[in-house]
Amino acid sequence: MKSDLSNFAARLRTLIADSQINFADLALELFSLQFEANPAYRKICEARRVSPLTISDWTQIPAVPTAAFKELELTCLSAGQRTHVFHSSGTTQQKPSRHFHNAESLAAYEDSLWTWFNRQAAKVTDGFDMLLLIPSPAEAPHSSLVHMFDVVRHRRGVGSIEFGAVVAGDGTWTLKLEFVTAQLEKATRTGKSLLFLGTAFSFVHLLDHLEESGRQFRLPSGSRVMETGGYKGRSREIPKSELHSLITKYLGVPQQHIICEYGMSELSSQAYDEPTTTLRVLRFPPWARTQIISPETGREVADGETGLIRVFDLANVFSVMAIQTEDLAVRRGDGFELLGRAVAAEPRGCSLMAV
Repeated sequence: MKSDLSNFAARLRTLIADSQINFADLALELFSLQFEANPAYRKICEARRVSPLTISDWTQIPAVPTAAFKELELTCLSAGQRTHVFHSSGTTQQKPSRHFHNAESLAAYEDSLWTWFNRQAAKVTDGFDMLLLIPSPAEAPHSSLVHMFDVVRHRRGVGSIEFGAVVAGDGTWTLKLEFVTAQLEKATRTGKSLLFLGTAFSFVHLLDHLEESGRQFRLPSGSRVMETGGYKGRSREIPKSELHSLITKYLGVPQQHIICEYGMSELSSQAYDEPTTTLRVLRFPPWARTQIISPETGREVADGETGLIRVFDLANVFSVMAIQTEDLAVRRGDGFELLGRAVAAEPRGCSLMAV
C-alpha cells in the first residue's frame, strides 16, 4: 500500500501539471505528514511547542534553517530508501547540507523544476543549444544545479549541450576558459541561439578572461543568459547591474535577455525573475510561497523592507517544506529582490562552486 507521503507526491505532480494549487490546504496537509514521518523535524517542532493541532494557517508552520541540514538528517526517508542525495557546496572545511531523495522524491523535484523553468525561462527561447559553466552530471552527481540542467537537457530536447567546467581535486569547479571561448565562437559562427548558464562567480571569471584577451562576442538573436548563485568566499563582488552590463558588453546579449535564477540544494523549486522588468523581482511557482522575515522580530516585513528569505516549498515532499535561508532580500509584493548573503552567514551553495 502506498504511504500517505507517496500519495501526496503523486497528487502534487498532477496538480503541478494542471496548475491547480490550493496552497494553504496542501501546506497544512503536508506539514501534518512531515511532522509524523520526519523524526528530526518533529523534534524541532516540539521544541517550539508547535504541532499540526496547534496551528491553523500555513504561515505558522515552523521553518528549519538551512544550517540544520548539515547536522541533522531532515528526511522522511529511511536509510534504505535513500537513493540519491544533493549536497550544498562549500569550502573543504565546511560540512555540506544534505537533501535526501528516492525515486518518488526526485520525480516531484523534476516535475517542479521543469514546469517552472519551461514557463518562466525557456518560454523566451525556441530551439537552442546550451552552454553551461558547470561540470557534467558524471563529475558532479550530488549537485542539484547540475541535476536540474540535466533534466532540462533531456526534457527540452535541445540541440547540443556543452559543459564548461570540471571538478578540481578540492571539489571546486574550474572553468575550461579556452573551451568556453571556442563554444562562443561556434555559436556566433553558426547563428544558433544559445542558452548560456553560469553562476555569477563563473561569469566574473569568464568576463575577466575575455577582457584580458581582448575578446568580445555578439551571440545570435534569441540567445539568453541565465545567472544564478553569488560570490561569497570566492571573488570580488560586483553589483548585479554591473555584472549584467558586462555580460551585454562581452557577450552581446541585451539585459532584458538575462534571466536570474534562485535556488538551493535544500529546495525542490526555483525562483526566476521576469527579464523584461527593470527591477529584478524573483518569484517561485504557485506550489511554493516566500516570506521575507525580519531577523530582529521573526515576523514578515512590510513591502519594500529587507529581511531573510523563508521558503515554503510543497515539492519538498519527503524532507521539510519550510526552509529558513540566510539570504537577504527586499520584499516586492509576492516576490523578492535578492540582495545576497547575510553578513554573518557562512559561504555556501553555487556561489562557491566555480573558480
